[in-house]
Amino acid sequence: MATWLRDGYELSDETARLDLEAVHRFLSRETYWAANIPRATLEKAIANSLSFGLYRDGRQAGFARVVTDRATHAYLCDVFVDAAHRGRGLGKWMVECVLAHPDLQGLRRFCLMTRDAQRLYEAFGFRPLPDPTRYLEIHRPDVYENA
Repeated sequence: MATWLRDGYELSDETARLDLEAVHRFLSRETYWAANIPRATLEKAIANSLSFGLYRDGRQAGFARVVTDRATHAYLCDVFVDAAHRGRGLGKWMVECVLAHPDLQGLRRFCLMTRDAQRLYEAFGFRPLPDPTRYLEIHRPDVYENA
């Protein structure tokens, strides 16, 4: 397990510490990408990912998740900092720590998708796809509505 400390905040990859209720509440109600995600779906996603909890005084203040095989590929997703803790550079710090995680070194590809935070991630080396025609997907934006 890995842990980072900064200005009274702690970032940990210890899944058992996550406040699943707080993470689910934020993702399902406050994000465009996971709106209405069922709790069971989120729990399964976390169980099969490398997840990071951001804490202040033992309470959930943020979250990030990486879907990865820990050898060749990683997909960064579900990154958030609770509104009460924004404006302190915590999102950048979380991404920095995630990218430094020992299990995520030497990967051939590390990707993410964002509608509105390109500048944040570009500072860490993420770039738009050089040839977007190579990227294919099956996208079901309403899948949580029917769950």
